[in-house]
Amino acid sequence: MRILHVITTLDVGGAEMHLLSQVRGQCARGHQVRVCYLKGEARLAEDFRTAGADDVARVAWLPWGGRSLAGRLDWAEVIHSHLLKADGLTALSALLRGACSHLISGKHNDEQVLRRPLVSFFHGLIARLPRRTIVLSDHVGRFFGEHGGVAEDGLRRIYYGIDPTPFAAAREASAAERDALRASFGFGPDDVLFVCVARFAPQKAHDVLLDAFAAASREVGAVPMGLLLVGDDPFGDGRERAERRARDLDLGGRVHFAGIRRDVPAICAASDAFVMSSLWEGLGLVFLEAMASGLPVLSTRVSAIPEVVDEGVTGLLVAPGDTSSLALGLSDLARDPELRRTLGEAGRSRVRSRFGLERMVEETLAVYREVLEAPGA
Repeated sequence: MRILHVITTLDVGGAEMHLLSQVRGQCARGHQVRVCYLKGEARLAEDFRTAGADDVARVAWLPWGGRSLAGRLDWAEVIHSHLLKADGLTALSALLRGACSHLISGKHNDEQVLRRPLVSFFHGLIARLPRRTIVLSDHVGRFFGEHGGVAEDGLRRIYYGIDPTPFAAAREASAAERDALRASFGFGPDDVLFVCVARFAPQKAHDVLLDAFAAASREVGAVPMGLLLVGDDPFGDGRERAERRARDLDLGGRVHFAGIRRDVPAICAASDAFVMSSLWEGLGLVFLEAMASGLPVLSTRVSAIPEVVDEGVTGLLVAPGDTSSLALGLSDLARDPELRRTLGEAGRSRVRSRFGLERMVEETLAVYREVLEAPGA
């Protein structure tokens, strides 16, 4: 198959890393793959080329002109768009080019902007154009059915999948290597180190996490705790605001802002627990990465997170925005190494049994074949 993926950015994020895995799997199976993106620094562009994509290009926002997307659609047998902005441009370009019979939309988040009636109305018009809509969780499917005008008979749910191999390999690192990595962030071998891997966006509620961490640090007293925040905000000032919050809370050396990192398996292996305080979440690839690393997860009981994190089995879930409950979860995990071990081992098993990479790639290709074999394709 000749497959064209269109996505809003190629910067580091859950949807982008998911697409990278898809491209790698599709190319490995002999398909021709090209990737277009709309904006950003394209930090992952070379990764996509290494994965096998024979063209990675930025396209213009307008659906016509020299750098338009429309001119690239004729090559493709399957056109798969990802994220709202790319969905809109790709649908319009496909409509102008008469290529809607090849079009598939990918929904990676419960986009809160769709709760606005006018946005929901226009999205409903666009949502009629793709032949299938792939959602990454049951929750996202319900959300787009209710707020996005997506017909239920066109929905296909395909959970994210990951290759647990690099995370398992990172766990084999020596204690000295683990301690050296922790020390590079300013944490000692005896600190109970919580890690959060997330963009500094309002959705992730870093302010709630920092407030809860400050409260938990006071509560546990003699138990040394650390918080490692991995990620950045390429389109805003979210990281700067979180850094100010940490200073206001006088967290000092107990919190470290690591920026964007490419060694997440090693960072997870050097940590003791994963925490994220999302207000909503389509699925959360980072939860799978944390569980593949054998880390217990502490997060919020929202959106699709309960589909990933088995509450009380692979992690602890609390109400969104509830600083006190999140602080209690941090304290419980900090004080109880056996709880951390039990939850972490259950998480590794869950990833292997339910969120495999090969399953994800094959289920996605099956949807492509379904579209190609449909009448009028």
